Amino acid sequence: MKTCVSSYSFNNLLRSGEYDQLSLMKKVKDMGFDAIEFTDLNPPKGIGIEDFAKQIREESEKINLPVANYTIGGEFLNCESLDAEVERLHRCVDIAQILGASGMRHDATGGFKGVDRTYKGFDQALRVLVEGCRRVTDYATEKGIVTMVENHGFFCQDSLRVESLVTGVGKENFGVLLDMGNFLCVDEAPELACSLLAPFVKHVHCKDFHVKSGNEPNPGEGFFMSRGGNYLRGAIVGHGNVPVKQCLAVVAREGYKGYVSIEFEGMEENIKAMEIGLDNLKSYIDSL
Repeated sequence: MKTCVSSYSFNNLLRSGEYDQLSLMKKVKDMGFDAIEFTDLNPPKGIGIEDFAKQIREESEKINLPVANYTIGGEFLNCESLDAEVERLHRCVDIAQILGASGMRHDATGGFKGVDRTYKGFDQALRVLVEGCRRVTDYATEKGIVTMVENHGFFCQDSLRVESLVTGVGKENFGVLLDMGNFLCVDEAPELACSLLAPFVKHVHCKDFHVKSGNEPNPGEGFFMSRGGNYLRGAIVGHGNVPVKQCLAVVAREGYKGYVSIEFEGMEENIKAMEIGLDNLKSYIDSL
């Protein structure tokens, strides 16, 4: 396996203006990561997204830091029309190709909204989600881009739901961006959930969380609540309660040899959190 980091992990520094996505690449390279993953693109004022993607590709080749994955939003249920959303995602595939990324993660849905939630669940959404994902991955196949959904967003987060979506699409070019920490958002044991989805993994997010029982008092700032009422807070990789090494071993057993991206959501200073997390991730990978 190879190390990677999501640009999302540096959100505090990106929001402050200390770095932009282009200048961040050199810092990521100097820190010792093998690749970078971009969550959306935020071009500077006056620069179009295609031109910005070309700049990133040029920098990627210049400093030998591959763009491993392009991670974007998507919504097949609550959209103007399925055709329009599929077409929008096709254009995102085009951007992934410009970046030189081999994969693109898009969301499927955040779930039914408002009155549509009445007596509707994942089974009622599955047909539409399968159609949307299949149409996107068929287009991406022509471009040499693998597509995937991530286990996040609460509605499409449980391992069984994600498995149903992936097997429903039934295309080798479509799979899972496996976020080992996100299973805790729906109160699943990460190692068991990883074992179910490991055969379909196209990319991995290494994410850690501090976990406190919902029976305890609310810990306060920085924590959010899981679907089952437990408290979670983003952690430096290796500092939290996610069995990171065990989850990596599970996907390695299925033959995964691709990139593992640190995705950090904690309160600690971004650079120091990445340095510690990368050291820990390297040691876990070396031990496999």
